Amino acid sequence: MFSLALGAAIIVTTEFTPVGFLPDVSRDLDVSLGTAGLMVFVPGLSAAVAAPLVIVGAGRLDRRLLIVALGVLVLLSNAVAAVAPDFGVVVLARVFLGVAIGGFWAVVPSLGFRLAGPQAGTRATSIILAGLSAGTVIGLPAGQFFGDLIGWRLTFAASAVLAVLIVIGQLAVLPAITAAGRMTFAHLGEVFRVPIARTILVAGGVATTGQFAASTFVTPFLLQKAHLGSGFATLLFIGYGLAGIVGTLAGPALVERNRMLAFGGAAAAFGIVLALLPALAGAPVVVSVLIGAWGILWGLVPLALQTHMLTATPDTPEAASAIFITVMQLAIAIGSGLGGILVDSAGLSVVFVVSGITAIASAFFAFFARHGV
Repeated sequence: MFSLALGAAIIVTTEFTPVGFLPDVSRDLDVSLGTAGLMVFVPGLSAAVAAPLVIVGAGRLDRRLLIVALGVLVLLSNAVAAVAPDFGVVVLARVFLGVAIGGFWAVVPSLGFRLAGPQAGTRATSIILAGLSAGTVIGLPAGQFFGDLIGWRLTFAASAVLAVLIVIGQLAVLPAITAAGRMTFAHLGEVFRVPIARTILVAGGVATTGQFAASTFVTPFLLQKAHLGSGFATLLFIGYGLAGIVGTLAGPALVERNRMLAFGGAAAAFGIVLALLPALAGAPVVVSVLIGAWGILWGLVPLALQTHMLTATPDTPEAASAIFITVMQLAIAIGSGLGGILVDSAGLSVVFVVSGITAIASAFFAFFARHGV
């Protein structure tokens, strides 16, 4: 479980490190801030396409080998981005990352229940998903801190080195993991026939859109609207990520009682936080508290969604994970793209208000659909 959590951490680190240095890339490669946000949009979109293709194409391949191969793709993405001569090559590197993201999250979450059993499955999944929050702890502040210290290119290069170490570690400790069965596109289609699965996909997709429209542009918000120094913003990123780990690891007790209500409550609460941030941006202490609360609440959301999806589709866990990650990554792409459009056309404050309203809307949908829990 911990080796898989490390794999999750490096993937999320690579996905979101650019959030910390979007203004630097925008300046160095002569693109707008909204265009620089494509570094988050493109992996999400390519992951959405890749998830079902990887899980079907992998057939009965040993999942250990598949996980390692996806780690190598993360390495290549970072290495190419580090030496990219222009923004187009950076975008290509991020496509590689998207394939790795889609394949990893299609395969790995179901392994918590497979390897730990149904009784410990939610806890095992929370350990894996804690890697997601850990990646946020590393990725957001690393992008901010190391982007300032050594530049964004060397930051990508350092991430490549970390990817090498994690791949070597996984080769050393992961056992052979046989495929649960050969997935086909027909299996993927069956997921949509489960009513509660459809509810999870819609509610989770809307919440994730709101989350990433805001989180993609949290660095310029803190620097330009909250007028915080770069060092203090880095500390807030660390606090946000640590709070996310707390939310994820503390979440199983709440999630196991009622998964959909746990999701809806967390989504409504972090939506309120996002909507309030622009109005309270002038109070650094309040902003700090709200950022920490945002981290805890968001940490609950993927755990509630992922475990609910797996328990709703016990016969086809990898197909369910593939569809889930496709929808969530599409939502990440849409969210970051929407954020980019809004930040260029209406400003940073509007991004956070719209994001908050979107998250609250997802909670209302979940509450109205609670009869399907």
